[in-house]
Parts: sequence; C-alpha cells; structure tokens
Amino acid sequence: METSQKSASSGLSLGDFLKVLKNRWPLITLLLLLVVSSTVLFTYFTPKWYLSIAGIRVEKPEGQVSVFERQLAGNFDPYFNKEQFEIIQSKMILLQVIRNLDLVNYLSREFGAPVDQEIAYQYMVRQMLEVESRPGTSLIDIGVMVQGNAEKAAEIANEIARVYAEDRIKFATAAQTEGIERLKQELKLQEVIVSRERDKVEKLRQELQIAGVDLNAQTTQLDIDNLRQLERTYIAVKVDSIARKTRWVRFKAVPVEERSMLINSELIPDPNLQNLMQAYLVAEQQHVRVKGRLGEAHPDFIIAEDTLKKIREQLQTQLIGFEKSLEISYIESKARTEEMENQLKLARVDQILDAQSKMRPFEEAVDRLRDEENLQQTFRLTLRQREIDFQVPKRTIEILNEAVPSIRQHKPNWLLNLFLALIGGIMLGVGAAFTVEFFDTSFRSVEDMERRLQLPILGVISRNLILLEKDNFSSFEAEPYRVIQTNLELAREGKKGDVLAVQSAGPGEGKSTTLYNLAAAMALTGQKVLIIDSDLRRPTQHHLFKTSRTPGLIDYLTGSCEVSKAVVDTSYPNLKLLPSGQGQHISLGLLHGKQLSALLQELRQQYDKILLDSPPVIGISDSSLLASLVDGVIFVVQHRRNPQTMTLRAKQVIENVNGNILGVVLNQVPDSGDEDYNYYTSNYYYYSHKQDTGPSDTGHASILDDEAESFEFEESESTNYPKV
Repeated sequence: METSQKSASSGLSLGDFLKVLKNRWPLITLLLLLVVSSTVLFTYFTPKWYLSIAGIRVEKPEGQVSVFERQLAGNFDPYFNKEQFEIIQSKMILLQVIRNLDLVNYLSREFGAPVDQEIAYQYMVRQMLEVESRPGTSLIDIGVMVQGNAEKAAEIANEIARVYAEDRIKFATAAQTEGIERLKQELKLQEVIVSRERDKVEKLRQELQIAGVDLNAQTTQLDIDNLRQLERTYIAVKVDSIARKTRWVRFKAVPVEERSMLINSELIPDPNLQNLMQAYLVAEQQHVRVKGRLGEAHPDFIIAEDTLKKIREQLQTQLIGFEKSLEISYIESKARTEEMENQLKLARVDQILDAQSKMRPFEEAVDRLRDEENLQQTFRLTLRQREIDFQVPKRTIEILNEAVPSIRQHKPNWLLNLFLALIGGIMLGVGAAFTVEFFDTSFRSVEDMERRLQLPILGVISRNLILLEKDNFSSFEAEPYRVIQTNLELAREGKKGDVLAVQSAGPGEGKSTTLYNLAAAMALTGQKVLIIDSDLRRPTQHHLFKTSRTPGLIDYLTGSCEVSKAVVDTSYPNLKLLPSGQGQHISLGLLHGKQLSALLQELRQQYDKILLDSPPVIGISDSSLLASLVDGVIFVVQHRRNPQTMTLRAKQVIENVNGNILGVVLNQVPDSGDEDYNYYTSNYYYYSHKQDTGPSDTGHASILDDEAESFEFEESESTNYPKV
C-alpha cells in the first residue's frame, strides 16, 4: 500500500501508463469483449427505425414581384430558414398531414391503444420528424423516421413536403389577392364619381347654353393653372391616405400571435423590430437546444426561458406600437387630405368670385371631371399591373427530390454503436486496470521487494516453466535455477550437508516445483541431493517424481519404517527422494520435531544438500518448526499473488523462530512483466545457446500427460503443468 500511495503521489509517467496496460491487458480485453458483446446484443434486439428524406428549396420572398422593375436575386437568410423550420413542425402543417394520411388510426394500431390528434402530433414532432438545413443554402431536408415501416416513412415525408408547399403558395398569394380585390372596389367607386362629374358638366353646359366647347382645350390663365396644381396635390394626398388606411386596417386584422411573421424589409421596414425579431429567433434556438440537452429543471433552461419570454413581450409591445404608428400615420394623412380639400374649396370659391365670365363654373367642372378621370385611369393601370404580377408563377418553394423507402435501417446504427462500444470498452478496461493497479498491494518490482523485505533476490523464474532433465539442463529455461543454485552456494560458502527448506507465505506460490527443479539442478552438477517432502498435509513431490507416496517420512516418524527403506531413487543421478508417507492428521509437533532434527543430523553426513518441501508459513505450524531446524530458508514469492502484508508477516514468523532466510525467489513472473523483471528473463534468452531451443511445450506437456490418470495433485500449485 505504501508503494501504491507513493506512485499515486509522485504522478503517473508515460512509462508507468504503458506498463499498467501491458500487465493488465487480459482484464482490459475481457471488459472490452463484455461491452462489445452487450452492445451487439442490445443493437440486435433494439427495434429498427427507417428514415426517408424529402428535399425542398425555400426562397425568401422579396416583397411584391413586379414585371416593370428590375429583379434582384435574394440572399440566404438563416433566420428565415429557422422560421420555416418552425412552420414545417407547426400544427398547421402536421395536423393536416395527420388527417390526410389517417395517422391517428395507424398509430393506434402500432401502439395497441387509441390515440388522438394531439398525441399523434406530439409523437411526430418528438420521435418521427427530423428537419435539417444544409449549411449556407436555402435547401431543407424533411426527414421522417418510422419504426419497422420504410414505406410509411417515405409517404409521410412526401406528404409533409406537399402540404407545406401548398401552404407557402397560399400564403404568398394571399396578400396579392386581397390587394387586387381592394383595387377593384376603389375602381368601382371612382367610376361612380367620374359618372357624377360628367353629369355635372353636362348640366352646366345646358344651364349656361354652352355648345361646341372642347373639354380638352387648355386655358392659359395663371389662376386656373394654380388651381389645377392644387387639385393634383390633393389627389396625391388622398391616394396616400387611402394607402395608409389600407395598410393599417390589414395589419390590425392580423392576429397578435401571427404578426411576428410579417417582420421583414417589405411589410415592416422597422430596423428595431427586425433586430428584436432576430434576437427572439436566436433566444428561441438557444431555448430549444438547452431544453433538449439539460431538461426543464436545469437553471440554464429557466434562464433561457425567461430571456425568451422577455424578448417575446418586448416584440409584442413593439408590434402594438407599430400598429399605433400606422394608425397615427393614417390620421395625419387624413387630416392633410381634409386640409387640402378645404384649401381647394377656398381656391375654387376665390376663382369663382374673381371670374369675369360665365365660363368659370363650367371650366371648374371640366377640371374636376378630368382629375377624377385621371384618378380612375391610375386605379385601372395599377389593377392591371397587379393582375399581371399575380399571374407570374410563384417559386418561393420547390420540391427537389421526393422521399423513397430506405433499404437500410437508420436506428440503431451498427457502426456508431460498435465504435462507441469500442471506445467505451477501452475506457472502462483502462479505468478498471488502473483501479485494480491502485488497490494492488503486492510487490510491484524487485527493488520494492528488496527494500521492504530487506532480503536479497536469489533468482527470478518466469511462467515458462519446465521440469529439468538431463537433455534440457543447458537450455535457457533452466538458467534461473542455475542462478539460484549459484547464489545459494555463495551465500552458504559451499558448505556440505546443508539443510535448506523451501517455504512460501501461502499455498499455490510454486515452492514445490521450485524445489524440484532446484534439486535437479544441484544433482545434475554432481552434488548428492536428498528431497524430503515434509509437507505432510498436502504432499506434492511424489507426483512430480511419479513415485509412490509410501513409505515415507510419516512412516519413519511413527516408527513404521526405517529411513533407508523410505528413501527412493529418482531418474536423476545423485538425487533421492524421501516421500511424505501416508497418514491422516499428522503434523510435526515437538515429539516429531525432535525425531526430524535427529534424522537431519544423520542425513547431513550422507548428502551434500538436503531440501525440505514445507507447507505454507501462514496458518500452518509445521513451517515454523521446519524453519527452526534447517540451516537456511529459501523464501518463494509468487509475482503479484499475495499482499505485501502477508509476505512480511510470513518473514516475521520465520525470523521469530530464528529461521535463517537466505533470500527470495520470485516465481511465476510473466514475460511481459515489469522492466526490472525482464532484465533477468531477457538475459537468460540472450546468453542461451541458439542451437539449444529446449524441449517444446507440447513435448513437455505430453510427458506429464502420459500418466495423468494414475494420481491426483492435492496442492493447487500455480504452475503451467496440468493437474493430474
């Protein structure tokens, strides 16, 4: 734990990061496979959705189209496109689509429960409809997703495009139709006025007995010219008053909630309202984005909703003010018209009073008739122009491509899901690897082990284990045991008759296999070696040597057999084995300990090395007794198997009985382990004989498998050999 804390406090370098990935790759691979397999199953059983897209082009109208004026191409307006998004998803369009395609009954069958138009509309907006704009263009894609029915998706997408196109054309022609009808009414009224003025002229002609007068003749009198100029001004003011009244009345008739749709450079050329409308659209877009990402309870969503509400209120207030300005403009224009009419009347009165002949009233009547005829002609020409404009084809929307049934599902997306699964699985695996690494309290390096245990490292054994034989003694796989033997000889200064015990903190750390190979290495160098299997509860050596368990040490300790009859020869020259013997609940107590001590003293004279296979130190009393009887203890520690505290406790137990720990053998080190472990294994490989590749793993496995059914291991040794 101290090492873990030290590593965490000092930071993680790139080398440490790669080392953890290298050591924990099986865990990372397992979690990655679990995540990917779960994603595959989830994607396979998820309902399939099919997407069909209808493409349309929407152009922003530039006011009334005039065939008498030069036409300029309109520019792309993102706010206009945003407005069209809202219109396409509005109830005005979608409810009509629902009615046309009878989607209420269709969805009722799909859900297995009755639905109404409101539920169908909400389902379409939230689950089925996807409206997108291609950046920098006026092209809009209307996408519709339907679960399990590609044909239905294409049908709905095409119907939405068709209904929207009809609505756009209707909206574009509505204002022109209303304007034409208004002009027709004004023209009819003007025809009545012209007819009345003609009757007045004819009446004056008869009263004044005037005949043969050309009504088109022009007088050169200055007062008559001034009067006519005043009358023309009056007509212009009156026409302007009519236009202002029409604009005010039409704007007032529009519902308040729909007035924001009229804000553009033609209908409402107020820059303040246009800027406020753009701010409203931006706030609305922010409101939708925050709602979809964070939810309605999030503070950012509440702020966005308050901002949208305030801008909407300001916009409505500005529109009300704009209506008032139209009304005031009309009232002012009406006042000007009345004032001009009064001035015209006074001018006419003055002209009549100043007139010196009886032609003055007649000429005035003729002038009025001409003015009214001119106004009538203006109305007629304007009406004709508007009718021609109305007949020009409206191209504010164009359906570019119809939706077709998709042959591939849109959701779930296999590639996307697998990509996310790979990323998530790798992240989960790496996170789990670092979590396990952080809580791993075992020894992580040779340096760490030497520092904490205060013991030398006798050797490092990799996981590629073999059983030493005569023909593989010179192979690089046997080099670790030759290193251990050399270090022991140096530590014991070549003493003869040494009694050594191979012990470990817990079971399964490979001490029995280590003892077997170490004894074989010693014997193959010419030393006389005896192995005593003193692990009476879970003996292993008789399995490795393929011999009988009895007679053995238990038989000697109980007086059933002489030691000379219990010691058996092995396939190795100079190597003999004293098996454990057969017995139940046998342990090395004080009595048996004295007998074993006497036996060891006797055997010292016969053998160069005596190696004792010991039970685990933690929890077994026999190991403490053995440690006190031998000359030295070889302490086997399996790589990253037990916590440091357990290993330190075992060392303390041995030292408490005056046991002499000669050093540590680090066992089962993976070839892909830490760098300081690889220093040992890589050197073994480097200095091995190239022509001596050693026995293959397959061949070695067959040696153990030949008599696999003849006996059964009783100790769970962590080796590469199969249990038999």
